[in-house]
Amino acid sequence: MPNKWSKSFGSMISMLRAENNLPLRKVAAELDIDTSTLSKIEKGERQASLDMIPIVAKLFGKDFKELQVQFLADLLQEEFEKEEFFIEALEQVVKKLKGKNAIR
Repeated sequence: MPNKWSKSFGSMISMLRAENNLPLRKVAAELDIDTSTLSKIEKGERQASLDMIPIVAKLFGKDFKELQVQFLADLLQEEFEKEEFFIEALEQVVKKLKGKNAIR
């Protein structure tokens, strides 16, 4: 079952394709998938891949960082938001990562 990010990412691809008058087959070719798979992704019937982000960003002139951050945020929220201590766990991760980056 596609997650929230995948569904919104698929909708975004569909919208960008329409705005840029690009046929499904051309975008599918860039993503190295068949047209039926891309159609299902756009409709929210199939899971998009994290590997698609840089290709879509480049193809449509979108910011890779922004797309990846949105993916990770949606993924974490959807997966763990019902956990009682989710925010505290995220804060721990941020502290650990900041400590790691300070060492580098």
